[in-house]
Amino acid sequence: MSAFAASNAYAATSCTTSSVADKGHCAMYTADGRRFEVPLAYLGTMVFSELLRMSQEEFGFTRDGRITLPCDASVLEYVMCLLRRNASEEVEKAFLSSVVIPCQHSNYTSPPVAVHQQFAVCSS
Repeated sequence: MSAFAASNAYAATSCTTSSVADKGHCAMYTADGRRFEVPLAYLGTMVFSELLRMSQEEFGFTRDGRITLPCDASVLEYVMCLLRRNASEEVEKAFLSSVVIPCQHSNYTSPPVAVHQQFAVCSS
């Protein structure tokens, strides 16, 4: 992995305290409150399109401008791993078909999106 790719991978999953994302990235939060800097190129993927659609349905537009995705950090880390590895459209579809969305989201004791066990491993 090149130094640029390694630093880009780190930025995509690192937790920071700044409210502004690095150039070429968008700050997003998971349902459990973790902050991610997502490369803008990922926003056009099928997976992020669906996560953003679900986010809008679940949380709407917030006054503070935060984008909160309806998943926990481990799910988003997995999604980022898939995209870093240039997962095919078929793999993205398989991931999306494995997503579980409970009917009621009023209590966030568990996040609205979870991954089935078969997708639990994504090695770099």
